Amino acid sequence: MRFLSERTRDFTDSVIRRMTRISQQYDALNLSQGFPDFDPPRELTDRLAEIALRGPHQYSITWGARNFREALAEKQSRVMGRTIDPETEIVVTCGSTEAMMAAMMTVANPGDKVVVFSPFYENYGADAILSGAEPLYVALRPPEFRFDPGELEDAFRQRPKALILCNPSNPCGRVFTGEELGIIAELAKKYDAYIITDEVYEHIVYAPHRHHYISSLPGMAERTLSCSSLSKTYSITGWRLGYIIAPAPVIEVARKVHDFLTVGAAAPLQEAAIAGLRMGPEYYRTLLETYTEKRDIFVRGLSSLGIPHNIPEGAYYILLDISEYGYESDLLFCEDLARKVGVGAVPGSSFFREPVNHLIRFHFAKKNDTLYEALNRLEKMRERMSRYTQRI
Repeated sequence: MRFLSERTRDFTDSVIRRMTRISQQYDALNLSQGFPDFDPPRELTDRLAEIALRGPHQYSITWGARNFREALAEKQSRVMGRTIDPETEIVVTCGSTEAMMAAMMTVANPGDKVVVFSPFYENYGADAILSGAEPLYVALRPPEFRFDPGELEDAFRQRPKALILCNPSNPCGRVFTGEELGIIAELAKKYDAYIITDEVYEHIVYAPHRHHYISSLPGMAERTLSCSSLSKTYSITGWRLGYIIAPAPVIEVARKVHDFLTVGAAAPLQEAAIAGLRMGPEYYRTLLETYTEKRDIFVRGLSSLGIPHNIPEGAYYILLDISEYGYESDLLFCEDLARKVGVGAVPGSSFFREPVNHLIRFHFAKKNDTLYEALNRLEKMRERMSRYTQRI
């Protein structure tokens, strides 16, 4: 038989989702795939129960139900500091995964180049390849995961069509400063490039850091495709409600791409999620307080165990240094960690273009009791993951 599509040969299935399956196989606490083990706000689930009986149950407008877009535009206009037109500047997608894919296909032609910071969320490289684009990787250098402006301009000199900006960053928890965003914005304008943002953690930014929307900088609204979702803000990762906000001419194209990718996001879930979009500032303050507490619990616990780690500035991920264990493969380390210690993690190599095999990623979007249990299990990590036990 003839060969299948060659565009898939340069990437694997999702390592993150694979580690969830491995966690389930060994009954390990799943700190790999980033979803909570606690319920969404009651406002959303109560509203969903009503809609289950009353509807809507049929297709909404393909680019998003009007009342959902209106509620989203009102909320995002408030936080982004500019007026967003729900009729012309929004397309609702099946999660931010589709939003990023649709944005990439809207912007990039086959053969175009796209700048991607490394480490990166694993979908970005695949999105570029599936779009026929060539990713250009620019390092975020540990331990603070900052970029070198000279290296970034070297990438822009290759005339990329776009740069992908995950802010706050998954997996390293970096929150880009206003100064850094200004550098990126000036390069985008100088070399006439678009910015595709992934801002799903926009409301999970730890003091004293602040989230800045690059689209709010002078001259950037017209060249920014702001992608996000409701998944992490309202703990509804399974609802798959995402969106792109961009200028009307860009959204006109993005809607065509979206229409033929998925037709539309689930109508009853859009209707129920309006209750979340209409919650006031107190909800977001409480959300941040909750995640700040979880971060502090986990960071203090890892430090007390003597496990080297970074300090996330935003999002809910943390990177651990496993150099001392002598594993040549971080994937094998994570498989052994799930089997021997009972905690699921993601190998850092799945996020880096560089040959990085000494980092693993945990997430802490879990009940406090789950985090304490994970820390209890990690007390045995050195004993069970030593070089000696590797040979058993």
